[in-house]
Amino acid sequence: MDMQAPEVIVERQGAIGRIRLNRTRALNSLNVPMIRLIAAALTEFENDPAVAAVLVTGEGERGLCAGGDIRMIYESGRERPAEGAQFWREEFIVNSRISGYRKPYIAIMDGIVMGGGVGISAHGSHRIVTERTRLAMPETGIGYFPDVGATWLLPKAPGEFGTYLGLTGRDIVAADAVHARLADSFVTSQKLEALVTDLARLPATADSADVDAVIVRHSSEAPPTPLQHHLALIDRCFAFDTVEEILAALAADGSDFAKETLALLNSRSALSMKLTLDLLRAGRRSASLNECLEREYSATLGMLSNDDFYEGVRAAVIDKDRNPKWNVALADVTPEMLSRFARKDHPPLF
Repeated sequence: MDMQAPEVIVERQGAIGRIRLNRTRALNSLNVPMIRLIAAALTEFENDPAVAAVLVTGEGERGLCAGGDIRMIYESGRERPAEGAQFWREEFIVNSRISGYRKPYIAIMDGIVMGGGVGISAHGSHRIVTERTRLAMPETGIGYFPDVGATWLLPKAPGEFGTYLGLTGRDIVAADAVHARLADSFVTSQKLEALVTDLARLPATADSADVDAVIVRHSSEAPPTPLQHHLALIDRCFAFDTVEEILAALAADGSDFAKETLALLNSRSALSMKLTLDLLRAGRRSASLNECLEREYSATLGMLSNDDFYEGVRAAVIDKDRNPKWNVALADVTPEMLSRFARKDHPPLF
């Protein structure tokens, strides 16, 4: 792709309005200009009677989108917190728009789909995964929490699978994403070009059922995964409302999978896990996505003064040593610490 091409390519292909993320050097990670281009494209296509549906894809060979530009937030957060707050505000508003979009919204979740990439895909009406999909909400590993409406999406997964994904941050493949209700259809990568061609041939009057019919023609059953063998254990051990009880249940189980999961959780930020579990349980009781996004936005503002967030981003993105030194142990997380992630001193999103 031309180096001078925009970070989001917006174009028409037949009756399909295409949004192509094109920040390939950063694995299509989202920044404020990209969010604004996506928002403008959604408005343009929604108002265009010649556009039947919107299709979102990622340029490059590696994936749809690796998430939000946390490097920018890391660099600006302490000195210019308004920049991070503005990014999250505009991103969350776009997530809500996607969920309520009046035309079919098709996301091809090929390759890496993480964090903000989940936000611009999993809220859509038609979500397609491939054999190359690697999906995750890995935020507890960087001292953050699953956002972009994940606290609405993850509680809707069967059993406690969403709790497991949110706390561990583990990446999953196509069949697991479909099981988690974060995706709908499996299409092999070699069929994607033909799928897009057929979608573009739809008439301008096509509706969601017409889009379904095209996708079904190209889809197949996603290959089973080893994770599916552990669903009963996940449901049992992650059913508790405290992180301590979840850890104790895994320790008591003693299986290899439980030990592996316990080790993974012990590598995560304790403060993030506590916050994440509280938000997931609140999401389960919530009446709407927007309610969850408002709660998440309050929590993001608290993140701008959270030392574990900066340490997690340092270890994962800045120095890349993958060895964060968390500031707060699980036993030291207090209600007062968690209360700073429930701020109300900001204008509502909606």
